Amino acid sequence: MHNALPSLPAIRAFEAAARLLSFTKAGSELGMTQAAVSYQIKLLEEKLGFPLFHRNARRIELTDKGKQLSLKVIDAFEALREAFYDVRNENDTLLVVSSNTTFALNWLATRLVHFQLANPDIAIRIVPYGPAARPEFLNSDVSISACYAPPKGWCHHRLVDATFTPMLSPELAETIGGVHSAEDILRLPLIDPGDPWWKIWFDKAGIKDVDLSNRPATRMGSQALEANRAIAGQGAGILTPYFCKHALENGLLVQPIDILASIDDEAWYLSYPPANKKSRKVRLFRDWILTELQKDGVLAEQAQKYNA
Repeated sequence: MHNALPSLPAIRAFEAAARLLSFTKAGSELGMTQAAVSYQIKLLEEKLGFPLFHRNARRIELTDKGKQLSLKVIDAFEALREAFYDVRNENDTLLVVSSNTTFALNWLATRLVHFQLANPDIAIRIVPYGPAARPEFLNSDVSISACYAPPKGWCHHRLVDATFTPMLSPELAETIGGVHSAEDILRLPLIDPGDPWWKIWFDKAGIKDVDLSNRPATRMGSQALEANRAIAGQGAGILTPYFCKHALENGLLVQPIDILASIDDEAWYLSYPPANKKSRKVRLFRDWILTELQKDGVLAEQAQKYNA
């Protein structure tokens, strides 16, 4: 091919020798011998058809054509160095987290400032997703998933078990004189009655084979959004108490019945590919989340050391 480039080793040797004006120094920088640098430049000169250096007894000098070529080649290599530095620097300081919407809104949004204060050199980009979308497993550094298991072979930590129970606003409870039993829940409008958690909970509460098929169907796609509807008095939601902690403490929601249901294999997971195992930003973020959940007493995986 007429416009084919000379070999990259030859171009690299020329760039270093032209910049340093020394075959010996170029070899030291490139991990080559002085003779190897001289040989690569000789090959380049033969391909170009003209000399690039004047070889004197104690030093080398660029020829006129060597000077002309060196200006562009040195600039090109400097641009390459900057490009790789920028990518490497961004990779070291930008953490992309694909997160289940509930965890993103009800947990990360209220606590992330503490991680950032402790690690000001790390920028965080949260990519939330709901049940209608898949977590960005392959386009993020860390994933926090609820509806999808981590990819096979990935490092993963079980964060919070998916426990659930009905919750509603105090005002809605008062419309029927208070909620005292599971039967009372059925007297109220239900948020997302098609959620399988409802039947599992009613079954545990002693109401078998409950039929919710005739209820108005709504699908918010996120506990965070369903909790907001419950706070607004639009119905009872089947929610995880831990993610509604502040609403419960502030009296915006009530959990009228102590019965909690769960599904063994359902939980929120933090996961990342094995290639990120030694990443500083991933380790800091992982350890911070696990420590915070341990403090709250809800960490599903009670590991003493986070060695995954």
